[in-house]
Amino acid sequence: MKASDLFVRCLEEEGVVYIFGVPGEENLDFLESLRESKIKLILTRHEQAAGFMAATYGRLTGKVGVCLSTLGPGATNFFTAGAYSQLGAMPLLMISGQKPIKKSKQGRFQILDVVEMMRPITKFTKQVVHGNSIPVLVREAIRVAQEERPGAVHIELPEDIATEECSAQPFEVISPRRPQPDERAVTQAIDMIRSATRPLLLIGAGANRTSTCKALSMFIEKTGLYFFNTQMGKGVVDERHPCFLGTAALSTKDYLHCAIDRADLIINVGHDVIEKPPFYMEQGTAKVIHVNHFFAQMDEVYFSHLEIVGDIATSIEHITEKLEPGKNWDFTYFHRVKHEIDEHVEDKSKEASFPVIPQYLVDQVRVVMPDDGIIALDNGVYKIWFARNYKAYSPNTVLLDNALATMGAGFPSAIAAKIVYPLRKVLAICGDGGFMMNSQEMETAVRLKLNLVVLVLRDNAYGMIKWKQAGMGFQEFGLDYGNPDFMKYAESYGAKGHRVEQTDQLNEMLQSCLETPGIHLIEVPVDYSENEQVLIQELNAKTCVL
Repeated sequence: MKASDLFVRCLEEEGVVYIFGVPGEENLDFLESLRESKIKLILTRHEQAAGFMAATYGRLTGKVGVCLSTLGPGATNFFTAGAYSQLGAMPLLMISGQKPIKKSKQGRFQILDVVEMMRPITKFTKQVVHGNSIPVLVREAIRVAQEERPGAVHIELPEDIATEECSAQPFEVISPRRPQPDERAVTQAIDMIRSATRPLLLIGAGANRTSTCKALSMFIEKTGLYFFNTQMGKGVVDERHPCFLGTAALSTKDYLHCAIDRADLIINVGHDVIEKPPFYMEQGTAKVIHVNHFFAQMDEVYFSHLEIVGDIATSIEHITEKLEPGKNWDFTYFHRVKHEIDEHVEDKSKEASFPVIPQYLVDQVRVVMPDDGIIALDNGVYKIWFARNYKAYSPNTVLLDNALATMGAGFPSAIAAKIVYPLRKVLAICGDGGFMMNSQEMETAVRLKLNLVVLVLRDNAYGMIKWKQAGMGFQEFGLDYGNPDFMKYAESYGAKGHRVEQTDQLNEMLQSCLETPGIHLIEVPVDYSENEQVLIQELNAKTCVL
């Protein structure tokens, strides 16, 4: 068969359902093969957005998300999305085209060494030099993308190779069994947990897998241990649980750190150094048990005293089976800290001033979103507020990027979430700066006839940097901009535009838009003065309860 047909057949064998992208002339054979396949092409308006969508598909399903671009500028537009996937541990396959490699017909026009460009941000990158090598390249790339730790891979398919006749067949896909933990390490962990006085459980990004969620819930139910999570570990265990302390959205000085500082043992499940440290370690402080698919990466703020390496869910199940509550366990302090944290999170959550303050915004979003509803956050200071104040009830219902932390990913991620879960409510939450970086995908969402709500938080500035600029004593400069009329902007794409003009409109507007078919954009003016008031002044003045 033709090489491009074989490539698509291999993707079908791997269970690929969607390919997101912007094809070019170098992809035309591949595009024709795709036309006759079961795979659906999701045509986007920018390659970066296609990459964000594919990466989010990988995050939500555990299966590789696939995106397609042409050579040169199309492939370079994948770079940020590839980094987003690689740092965020989302399985992603980027396929890019290339001019003929056997005989040049246009010199160096548009030609870059894309394989070498991709090398620093991928787990695997190869150029196809013969059609018969496609099955092994596709199988290996997808295996590498999906194995722990998941990430980005890249295959370049040159134009002349795509047209070759070849005799190879797709590889059979075999799911490997993950490695079991060392029993002696499990036994040692049980002894350390049982003999601790104030053990504390931390759930990180690597634990945000379906099997791990169940195992950790059972562990907490049996032991009664208090737990907290990182931003990308939100929702692994229902945050309404009475033992949930909070999310480490900051690295230090938050109310949560009172409990962390008092713990004498931290069971760190799924830690990933790409996230901001949930706490700073010093020699002589709490001991740490590292539970993960791989050994700990030591750095200035993280080092472990015991490592349990293997499938996380299996490791936790082994510990749960044999662990009995310790005689010295004393969670009295954690109970008091939880009361303090809950009281802090509720503070000002009903304060309906205008423009809207972050605490009220988070509260109203939580009120209107169902238990399995998904919020997809772009990057800005509001992300810290949602991480700290918004309780996630199930895994991957808070899609945020605490790895690359790139602006422009929130809206494309919401589109992917709606494609994966068409019956669930999905809400994109974007600052005006981040939204405009990929706002062209409004057309994509409208064309796909999705039911999706986009909340655009308007402060007419790169607000997070402006806040930090002021906090570091610099004069205000270079961070203010203008915005379009967002209502008219949405309507120009065939979406519905709405504007909150007084705070009591927000709840009703959110509920109405979530229940009404189509794409809805809601513009909300926000007041970020609470950043200084709460995240700086209040936290600096707080004292840990005794």
